[in-house]
Amino acid sequence: MDRILLKNVDVPNIHDIDVYMAHGGYISLDKAFAMDPKDVLEEVKRSGLRGRGGAWFPAGMKWQFCVEVPKFPKYLIANADEGEPGTFKDRPFLETDPHQLIEGMIVSAYAIGASGGYIYLRGEYPDGYRTLNTAIKQAYDRNLLGKNIKGTDFSFDLTVHRGAGAYICGEASALIESLEGKRGQFRVRPPYMATHGAFAMPTVVNNVETLVNVSHIINHGADWWGSIGTKESPGPKVFGISGHLNRPGLYEEAMGVTLRELIYERGGGIRGGKKLKGVIPGGVSTSMLTPDFLDMKMDVKSLQDAGSAIGSGALMVMDEDTCIVHIVWRAMAFFQHESCGRCTPCREGTDWMLQILARMENGGGRMEDLDILADVCHTIHHNCFCPLGEGAVMPVLSSLKYFRHEYEEHIKAGKCPKGLRARVRH
Repeated sequence: MDRILLKNVDVPNIHDIDVYMAHGGYISLDKAFAMDPKDVLEEVKRSGLRGRGGAWFPAGMKWQFCVEVPKFPKYLIANADEGEPGTFKDRPFLETDPHQLIEGMIVSAYAIGASGGYIYLRGEYPDGYRTLNTAIKQAYDRNLLGKNIKGTDFSFDLTVHRGAGAYICGEASALIESLEGKRGQFRVRPPYMATHGAFAMPTVVNNVETLVNVSHIINHGADWWGSIGTKESPGPKVFGISGHLNRPGLYEEAMGVTLRELIYERGGGIRGGKKLKGVIPGGVSTSMLTPDFLDMKMDVKSLQDAGSAIGSGALMVMDEDTCIVHIVWRAMAFFQHESCGRCTPCREGTDWMLQILARMENGGGRMEDLDILADVCHTIHHNCFCPLGEGAVMPVLSSLKYFRHEYEEHIKAGKCPKGLRARVRH
């Protein structure tokens, strides 16, 4: 398909507002402002746009919840934290094409009646911070942000807020806690963000890619946008493909593209002519899959049926020489480090599994460890306040399901067959 979201990434100086507008930028504002806000909302609902951050909740429905709350001011927040290993799909919008995000946020804010907005930016994106601030200043100078935008009664202020590198702040309520200057931890709900979000006011938090889609829906119509992809998962999707590939990178495809097409056509196949061993389809918090799933469509329902999830669309490819136990240990090291410590199952469970995996990789594994790992996973599952614990168990459970023999080989050999070792925390 022709690129829609990434069509500008190769345009020189597209971060400059004059270049962006010369390529059709900010046209959607005139179209949106000619409509009633509720009609903009209905157009987004009719398109079938679902959040691209991982949960895939219908965007229009989330907006509707906020609109129905008779409290002001309302806030719109772009979740640009993007802290999960393997995920980098939002980076071009933050560092190369920032006005596309700003334009989408202005239209979205108009639809929900938000007067204040924030881009919660991952702290490890310094280039994005500078680029976004420059773009926002340019938008203010052109009266595309601020008071009475383009002579209308609509006003919207936008600020970039840098995170401090906590993965948990990619979760919407923890993000808001951090935005308010508190420790980034999950909020127990209810109340929900639609009624008590940022500063206890109605708030919508959407992923960067979700908001980028909005201007295209308004420019071309819900029917056009909804005709792309599948009925259950419409629209274009940016996939970040990494790992043992000849051509890793970002690829925009219609939802429903197959795993085989992404790996062998877009990604150029496995480097060195090696065989495919496994795939993590949506970031490390999603269950890994085997080559048996190569002809599966990359959409929400197909991946759910396969026991995994599309997540953020971060596809990580592993060749035949990969040590699955080592990969799972690396993932668990991340989750253990990023656990906020609030709830016991996650805090203690991730540490316990990390120690077992490290011991197994270093030659001290026991057969009973496999059952212990599964038992700890089931204890964590559905017993945590936030999704971090839920995501942490997925690499373990899926690897035990599809690659249990590799764990057994480690135990029987008394070492990693690939000669790898795990760092042990003291």
